[in-house]
Amino acid sequence: MLADHSFTLSCIFIFFTFFVVWLTNRYRAEKLNLPPSPPRLPIIGNLHQLGFLLHRHVHILSEKYGPLMLLHLGSTPTLVVSSADMVREIKVTHDIDFANRPHTTAMKMLLYGCTNIAFSPYGEYWARLRKIAAMELLNNKKVQSFRNVREEEIALIIQKITSSSSVGSPVNLTELVTTLANNILCRCALGRKDGGQDGKKNNADLAVELLELMTTFCFGDLFPRFGWIDNITGLTGRIKKLSKNLDIYFEQTIDEHLSHNNYDNPHYNKDFVDVLLQVHKNDANFTRDTIKALILDMFIGGIETVSTTLEWTMAELLQNPNVMRKAQEEVRRVVGKNKEVKEEDIQKMEYLKLVVQESMRLHPAAGINLVESSMATTVKGFQVPAKTTVLINHWSIHRNSKSWERPNEFVPERFSNNAVDYTLGQDFNFTPFGSGRRICPGKLFALIAVESTIANLLYWFDWKMMGGEKLDMSEAFMTTIKLKMPVHVVAVPHFS
Repeated sequence: MLADHSFTLSCIFIFFTFFVVWLTNRYRAEKLNLPPSPPRLPIIGNLHQLGFLLHRHVHILSEKYGPLMLLHLGSTPTLVVSSADMVREIKVTHDIDFANRPHTTAMKMLLYGCTNIAFSPYGEYWARLRKIAAMELLNNKKVQSFRNVREEEIALIIQKITSSSSVGSPVNLTELVTTLANNILCRCALGRKDGGQDGKKNNADLAVELLELMTTFCFGDLFPRFGWIDNITGLTGRIKKLSKNLDIYFEQTIDEHLSHNNYDNPHYNKDFVDVLLQVHKNDANFTRDTIKALILDMFIGGIETVSTTLEWTMAELLQNPNVMRKAQEEVRRVVGKNKEVKEEDIQKMEYLKLVVQESMRLHPAAGINLVESSMATTVKGFQVPAKTTVLINHWSIHRNSKSWERPNEFVPERFSNNAVDYTLGQDFNFTPFGSGRRICPGKLFALIAVESTIANLLYWFDWKMMGGEKLDMSEAFMTTIKLKMPVHVVAVPHFS
């Protein structure tokens, strides 16, 4: 009886404490000129107004409360930015103030304390990593050096599709493009696409698990006082286990590269680990953990974005047969009788490039981009406190009817007279690779992989839905905005 009474008193005390904290924070907020905000509930804030398709829910709220809107997600103030003008204000006028990214529990545990390019704090260390990526890993010369890797892996996918079509089997396009993106990335980054020596863990499995845990709801991130719940749910244990497995895998990979000793060979086409080992050899502050963190950058930023863009592009072509027909005619005309799609041919495929651009506009893989204010600042007259998470909704901006005619339709021709180089991130109406200091450093690597793959798929096969079925274009949200259901289609060889 006494125990029950004590438990009741404890619950009342906890609730009262949180209520006082909530009232105090609300009173302080009213003293500031904050951006417009929807009404919120005690403790959880605006969480009840969001759903699994985050980009769509914040878009709906922004239509009511404006392109600069403040949400309270638990104890985390979140500024939602939904217009090109507001992005320009943040990325140009206040770029340094918003040059950091928020750190979640999973990120800190999996990414070696957020020591990678994507999440390390803005400063000398970040600038050093960024320079290494730009000058050593992802420059044009290095990307071109992996041409054979791309061609070999794409050829394998074409062979698999041909085998399936020869026996009348449908093709799981989602699975194929995910495997392709994983194999290309792993061969370029690690020098191999198989699992570790023990055979127990495959890098593709680790990558899938990594992306899943990076987006799993964590109580400790939004409600720091309730972080202990993550131990009870088993989330913390799962993150620790994956962190250990990733570390073992990357240690094994680094040791293999050291034993082969190719990173000092000027005639050897070095993979990313080889390049980073050279840096490590000449810089004592560039540790093995830094190497592993940078490789994880490639996993997070490469596999999912490439496979997602490939999947959406093919899905839209299936939904728009006239566009597919036009793109196929161009690809086959440019290739001619060579019976091989070469990467230099793609530069002549103007319409194919428009198709990929329109796919990235309508379905940006990184539809949501997060940064964080490092200090209190003022944006368009509104005060933004320090440590505010800033959610830039590229998905919403890419579909803004004020900037785009027929914004929800797939119309590649809209880019035919657009001379802006979108890879620079300076046209804030269309930023598929982000913008500012945190623009994606692997944009060239991703783009050439996507264009080469689409060109080959269109050259070698005619595509149609199974039994005239309609493709399910429903979305799912993880680290990228994906198709919810796998794409199963029929591939008919064009050349027999």
